[in-house]
Order: sequence, then C-alpha cells, then structure tokens
Amino acid sequence: MAEAEEQETGSLEESTDESEEEESEEEPKLKYERLSNGVTEILQKDAASCMTVHDKFLALGTHYGKVYLLDVQGNITQKFDVSPVKINQISLDESGEHMGVCSEDGKVQVFGLYSGEEFHETFDCPIKIIAVHPHFLRSSCKQFVTGGKKLLLFERSWMSRWKSSVLHEGEGNIRSVKWRGHLIAWANNMGVKIFDITSKQRITNVPRDDISLRPDMYPCSLCWKDSVTLIIGWGTSVKICSVKERHASEIRDLPSRYVEIASQFETEFHVSGLAPLCDQLVVLSYVKEVSEKTEREYCARPRLDIIQPLPETCEEISSDALTVRGFQENECRDYHLEYSEGESLFYIVSPRDVVVAKERDQDDHIDWLLEKKKYEEALMAAEISQKNIKRHKILDIGLAYVNHLVEKGEYDVAARKCQKILGKNAALWEYEVYKFKEIGQLKAISPYLPRGDPVLKPLIYEMILHEFLESDYEGFATLIREWPGDLYNNSVMVQAVRDHLKKDSQNRTLLKTLAELYTYDKNYGNALEIYLTLRHKDVFQLIHKHNLFSSIKDKIVLLMDFDSEKAVDMLLDNEDKISIKKVVEELEDRPELQHVYLHKLFKRDHHKGQAYHEKQISLYAEYDRPNLLPFLRDSIHCPLEKALEICQQRNFVEETVYLLSRMGNSRSALKMIMEELHDVDKAIEFAKEQDDGELWEDLILYSIDKPPFITGLLNNIGTHVDPILLIHRIKEGMEIPNLRDSLVKILQDYNLQILLREGCKKILVADSLSLLKKMHRTQMKGVLVDEENICESCLSPVLPSASHCCVVPGIQVISHFNENTRRSPSAWWSSTAGTCSTRSACPCPA
Repeated sequence: MAEAEEQETGSLEESTDESEEEESEEEPKLKYERLSNGVTEILQKDAASCMTVHDKFLALGTHYGKVYLLDVQGNITQKFDVSPVKINQISLDESGEHMGVCSEDGKVQVFGLYSGEEFHETFDCPIKIIAVHPHFLRSSCKQFVTGGKKLLLFERSWMSRWKSSVLHEGEGNIRSVKWRGHLIAWANNMGVKIFDITSKQRITNVPRDDISLRPDMYPCSLCWKDSVTLIIGWGTSVKICSVKERHASEIRDLPSRYVEIASQFETEFHVSGLAPLCDQLVVLSYVKEVSEKTEREYCARPRLDIIQPLPETCEEISSDALTVRGFQENECRDYHLEYSEGESLFYIVSPRDVVVAKERDQDDHIDWLLEKKKYEEALMAAEISQKNIKRHKILDIGLAYVNHLVEKGEYDVAARKCQKILGKNAALWEYEVYKFKEIGQLKAISPYLPRGDPVLKPLIYEMILHEFLESDYEGFATLIREWPGDLYNNSVMVQAVRDHLKKDSQNRTLLKTLAELYTYDKNYGNALEIYLTLRHKDVFQLIHKHNLFSSIKDKIVLLMDFDSEKAVDMLLDNEDKISIKKVVEELEDRPELQHVYLHKLFKRDHHKGQAYHEKQISLYAEYDRPNLLPFLRDSIHCPLEKALEICQQRNFVEETVYLLSRMGNSRSALKMIMEELHDVDKAIEFAKEQDDGELWEDLILYSIDKPPFITGLLNNIGTHVDPILLIHRIKEGMEIPNLRDSLVKILQDYNLQILLREGCKKILVADSLSLLKKMHRTQMKGVLVDEENICESCLSPVLPSASHCCVVPGIQVISHFNENTRRSPSAWWSSTAGTCSTRSACPCPA
C-alpha cells in the first residue's frame, strides 16, 4: 500500500483495483481522478488543510501556512506565504478577484488577487473560518466575517476604514460558515444559525441532534443549494432547510423571514461534506469499521454517495468507496468536499490527497459497458449519441464487438454484425474475411458479404467458393445462384467445377451449377445441353431469356419429352421463330407428341393448322378419342369422307352418327343410333334436332314392336308429332311399361299447348291493337315541311316559292313566318295527306 501511495497516477481507479465496487454490475454515476501535477509536489512536502473552488481556478491551503492557486489540472499558478502555521479557511468572492484567508495563529488577510487592495489583522486566538461577501467586488459590499470564539462582521466605512461588529458569541468556537446572497449561515457548538445581513437579524437556530459528538472532531458541514436552501450535515444527520418570507400580518416583532425544514434523514456514516447535484445530494462520508480478526475499530476508506432526499428518508442512488492516500490515519475533520457549480465537479480534499469526482459522460458510460463486455449496448449507446462522444468511435466499438463474438465462438452472429459495422468499407471487409479464413469459418461470413456496394476483390469471393466446393456442393450451388456472375472470375470457377465433375460426372448439383456458370459466361449452347440432359425446369426460362430458339430446332423432341405442356406453350408463343411446319416435321416420328402440339394449336386457333386437320383425325382416334367428336364439330376443314371412313373402321358410333348427320344421311344416322346404341332418348333427341317428319316415321316404325321404345316416344313425342300416329299403331294386348303415366303426360302436354296458344293469341291481339293505335297516332301527327320537301305524287315542291300558301281541303297545314330569323315560311303537313298544300303550284288533281 505504501508503494501505491508513493506512485503518481492520473486516475483514481488505478489505485482502487481491489475495490469491491469494481465488481458490481451497477454502473457508477461518477468518475474519479487524482488531482496531480503541482498538487503532487505540494503534498509530498506539506499537507492540505482546506481548499476552495472557483470556476476559473482552485485555491489550496496547507498545514505549513501556504496558499496555492492552481488551474483545474493541478498546476501551480501562484503561491502565497500567509503564515507559518495551518491555514484554516480560504474564501473567494463570486468574481474570483478577492480572497480571504485565516490561519491557526489568528491571522486574517483579505486581498485582491489583481489589485493592491488588502486587509491584515491578527487576533489573539485561532480564527477557524472566514467568508467574504459574494459580491465583494462592489464598493457597497466590502464585507467579510470571521469566526473564532465569536463571529465578527467586518465592513469598510466611507473613510476606507474597517469596522467590526459581533454577530454572535458565547456558544463555543465558530467552526463553519457559508455566505450566500444576503444570508450568512454558521455553526457553533450548539447548532446552526442563519443571519440576514440586510435586516441585521438572526432568523433561525437549528440545534444539532447528536450532542455526544465532539464538534472539533465531527464538524458541521454547510452547503447552500441556492439562495434560499441550506443543507446541513452534522454527525449522521442531514437536514434540508428552506428560507421563506413571513407574511406581513405575522411579522410584528419577528424577523421577516423564517426557516422550514423540508427534509430530514439519517445516514449510515458520519458526514464530512455536502454538495448539491440537481435535485440530489452528494455526500462525503467518514467510515469506521470493526476488524473481524482483532475486533478493533479502524478508519476505512471514505465514501462518496449520491442520495435522493425524500421528506422523511432518502434513497441511495450510488455509493463509491474511495482509496485516498493515508485514509487509514485520517479523521472526520480531515476531509472536505468542495464543488464547482458550473461544471458539476466535486473535490474530495484530504491531508495527503485531492481527488476530483465528476459526472460520467457518454464516453464513460461506453467505457463501463466495454469493461463489462456489454458490446452491443455500447454500440447502441455510441450510435444514439455519436455527436456527443469524443473518445470513442462507432467503428472501433463495432470491431471490438465482432472480435468478442468470434472469441465466444458465435461466428454466425459475428458475421451478421459485420454487415452493420463494416458498412461500405471494402478494406475492412477483406480484413475480416481473412480473419474468418484463419479460424476456418469462411462459410459463416459468406451469406453477409457485400455484393454490390462495395464490391470486394474477386479473390475474396473465389476463396469462399472454393471453400464450399471442397465440402458442400449444395452451398456452392446456392452461392453461384445468389451471387452476380461478375463478382468473381467465371472461367476459374468453370474449370474448378469441371475438375470435380471428373470425379463425379453424374452429380446433378455440380452439373446444374456448371450450366449456371456457362450462362453467366454467355455460353448458352453448353448450358442448354446440360439443362436438357438434366431435364431441368430452368431450360425454358433460359431459352426465353436469351432467345435460344435457333438452338432448339433439333431439340424439340427432347423438350416435349421433358415437359410437353411448357414446350408446346413456348413453341406456339414463338411461331415466328419456329414454324408450325418445322415442329410437325420434327415430331413426325413421335405421333403422340405431334398430337399434343396440334391439339393445342387447334384449341388456340381452329384455322392455323388446317393443313393438318386430316392427319389429326387419325391422331385423335388413336390418342385422344374423347376430343375427336368436339374436333369434328369445330373443324370446317376436316374431310368428312375420310373422317367417316376412320370412324367406321374403328366402330366409333357417336362420331359416325354425327358425320352421317352432317353429310345429310340422317336416316342412316338414326338407324345406327337405334340399332347400335339402342338409346331411345338419343334417337328422339336426334329426331328433334333434325325436325324431319320422315325421321319420326322411321323412329315410330322401328319402335312399334319395342315396348321400352314406345314408352320413350310417348313421353317425348307429344310436342313434336301427333301422338295419335303412334297410338293407332300400337298392337292390342301389347304390354307397355308406364303407359298410364305416359298418357297422362301426353294429355298434360296437350293442355299445356292449348294454354300456350291461348296466351300467345291474347298477347298477339293486344300487341296488334297497341301497334294499330300507335300507327294511328303517328299518322295523325303533323310533319314539318319546307321548300326542300317534294310531293310524293307529282315530285314538285310541297310549298310554293311565294310567301303565301293555301289550304287544301282535307289536309292539315299550318303556315307561319319566323319574324326573328327571317327564314322562309314553313308548313306542318299531315302525314296522311301525301300531297302538297298549294293548288296553284301543284299540277296534280289533288
């Protein structure tokens, strides 16, 4: 420990390696560093007794009566030899231009740091405290107070003389004082008082709680949070007092202000110093512990706690044990806590050490996360506050994260993070790829390699492809399929695949991959050959994409064998590239495939393949009889004699019946239906379609000795032929199935026909009458005529050229003259007349 104390360090953490707080998972709120440089030199020969802090500089008093002005790094800027004994207190005004100093030998000095203004006084007792007016720079505020056995107020009069007045005495030594605005707070053996310098009144007395503690060993700590809030720490008690204005009606003989205790709580240890931090408190505590071995009490490291005050208790936010030099020998009175309000800097002062505590910034937060190996959180924190961090770079944190994941063996996660961390930095990508190669994990990083922006060196991609080719054909094929062909040297990979095919020539994965490589290399012929050999579905896409129709003219049978549906669709969609004639010729030796092609061609267009309709009759008869009859019905180019011959040879009755009917031989068709099919319903349907009386006569004659046929005829003949013709020919005694029902149906059909006729007659009469009325109304209407209308009888103009017109008896004529437009006269001429309206102009007898 002695060696550690002698060693100069810039960071307090370096001297607290054994601290149990470092093992905590809770992040500290403050960071610490030892004030070094000139301070180290001073404390090697002397001991610190007090210090005060200004935004611009620090003032340090020592046991040997020296006062040093320091910058924030601890470098000495000025030195004052004030006394040969201990400096008890240093006070600065808000401007930092005036300083008050008091010492153990009773000396008091107040002087200007940048002016000749100075006050010297020596008292006959030690002066423990001094406080200059915060606005001492102003001429109206030339005041300061000192405290020993009594509290004295010094004021400069108009003659530039200093006069003193006693503010308080008789309650022991004054050991602490703080001046804020118009309020002075001080502590003596009995408690804390607050004095209003404006009204010259003492406004409160806050007694101390634990009177068993020696005031000289456990002094009171005072701190103004603002101009009306005083924080008091004494022993283990902390009180927050608020100075308030008294209502005018309550003043009378009382001070205009009073104090209210807003919060009060106890701490675990003795308070050595206080400072505000926003709405929280920073508390410096003196700690004593009991040794487990000797059971003796000893001085432990002081603690700096951040506390959230509550009305009757408090909540501990953080707590740090500090290893300051010589803490084993220090007492509670040896520690002081000073702070800089502007920068939230806290100075822990002890005789042999000065430690600076400051709020942790985002860089410190990231440091802690990295120390705890919480790399992902550190990376996120850096990204969120990248404008505020100064010591860290997002890229460095990301690379550390990747290395950490690799060390843990989480190769896939590390590779995935590379996408976000490395971004478009090609050099870093290549560096990481080689790192993954060294640990044999190229496969892990392969899915995440950049493929466009940026593009790495071809060697990088080839290295990964070779890795897969040696151990994983499927993975190799996936990369070839997913990666653009221009990322690597295509010819190198083609040769590599061919070398592997020499060992396994039938490996479909390698063959397919080779075809894709040929495609990237625009060697479409070789690619097409491999695809056809493999019967791979991508062959059609390859043909379409690269217009390889000239290369497949002699491979049509192969394509049809592979997938006739897709092949036919492709061939029909590209007739301009491969003609129908060429396809039919290529399929001549494969009539079943020829039929598939011609059948689909016929479905698309009944006329395009008319030259092959005769051939299609045989193809349909051989390979697709269900579609033969629809073909015969839809084709107008099919030779009927040839079709009839084929159908008769194969005994296709339905097709033969259709052809006989289409050729006009209805009687033979009907005979075939009855004799071959024995289907009375189909025979009746055929007779209905032909609507030929002779066919009905043939059907009746054929059916007269067949009861089932008679039943069918009775059920269907009523609406086409007079049923009497059939009924008269039925032999007596012939048993006919369902005769009664058939006769009932005939009667119902007859009644229905009567009703239909009557209904039609009514509709016809009503329509005729309606049309007659409409014609009469139309003929009674006048027709607009002018000079251009010609008489139907004499072909002369209906209206004369003169401005007058006459009315012919029996003809409705209305003549008027349009005065506004000065047009020629017009006449309304009845459509029933058909003759003109002027006798003199018309030569006809009318």
